[in-house]
Amino acid sequence: MTKILVVDDDPNVQRLLRVTLKQEGFDVVVASDGAEGLRMWEEESPALILLDVTLTKLDGYEVATKIREAEGDSGHIPIIMPTAEKEVEQKVRGLRAGADDYLVKPFHQAELLARMKSLLARFQSREGAAGKHAPLGKLLAFYGAKGGVGTTTLAINAAIALHDEQSRRVALVDGVLQFGDHRVFLDLGNDRKSISDLVSAPSIDADLMKSVLVRHDSGVDLLLAPPSPEDGDLVTENQMGQSLAILRTMYDYVVVDVEKRLGDLTLSVLDHADMIFVVMTADLSCLKNVRLVLEALGRIGYEASKVKLLLNRSNAFTGISVQAAEGALKRQFEFKITNEYRVAISAQNSGTPFSFSKPDSPLAREIALLASTVDRASAPPVKAVAR
Repeated sequence: MTKILVVDDDPNVQRLLRVTLKQEGFDVVVASDGAEGLRMWEEESPALILLDVTLTKLDGYEVATKIREAEGDSGHIPIIMPTAEKEVEQKVRGLRAGADDYLVKPFHQAELLARMKSLLARFQSREGAAGKHAPLGKLLAFYGAKGGVGTTTLAINAAIALHDEQSRRVALVDGVLQFGDHRVFLDLGNDRKSISDLVSAPSIDADLMKSVLVRHDSGVDLLLAPPSPEDGDLVTENQMGQSLAILRTMYDYVVVDVEKRLGDLTLSVLDHADMIFVVMTADLSCLKNVRLVLEALGRIGYEASKVKLLLNRSNAFTGISVQAAEGALKRQFEFKITNEYRVAISAQNSGTPFSFSKPDSPLAREIALLASTVDRASAPPVKAVAR
């Protein structure tokens, strides 16, 4: 039985978590302060720790830091920090202390369980209780530095290429919740289900997720944005995070077309991402935006290695060369996609992505190369059979 250590000084929280986790088949041990939590980690060898931030004797940050220092390179126990703090700085502080994930209180038990199972699948416990763990799906976030740079087109076609060319199971999420374009780009009507059907339910689980996903002819499963802006505005940061956590347990890749505004909901997507593709073109206003985005992501604490610059329409004449653009940003582009306007606009207007309808076209082959490069870097241990 998988053992979970709960470190929390609130008896009501202790009781709730003990009941919830035991119903899911976990063995639960509880500590009431930071020093006791540290001692029980050493004595009980749990598979995962739920570590509250506001503790006596040692706070959650101190406990996480001491655990990571003691582990060194010998192991890694997953730590989730439930916290009442909504500020990004507090979340980043927890991640820097050694937490693998965080939850803002109050949270739904389904989200907690989904995140726990994701982490347990990713890491081996110190006592080897988890055995040979299943791979966790990678999340790829496509973030446009400004409107009109082709972010949606690249996200859709990259998802299809990962499925068709790499034989991966892929979910594509339209994260532009108020004005998402996936219905238009994929020729789907407003009657199809969306993320609003998830968040209106009492709880979200894998079975509900399966009932809401829409299967595209390419074989990619879609989590669509709501058909109306007002419905999109109802989706919360926690609900988005919970949905992504569940999808990562179901698919090899979760590809998200991300809202441009760097608000809490966008950050909830980027927090989950294994790679963030900043999509841009080589024009002055876009270069300015990219510089600001890179600075903002750096201040928040995202690792520079997971932020990738993707130059779209790299051979289009803008008056700024690729070399000049790289010089202005003081870094090179990890990926470049050439300008094939007729192929791209024809696919958009017909609702048939070029990676699906014209996989041998030069543009589709470039997207396939991007997918292949990403897949090699991610290296899931076993290829899932596309369904």
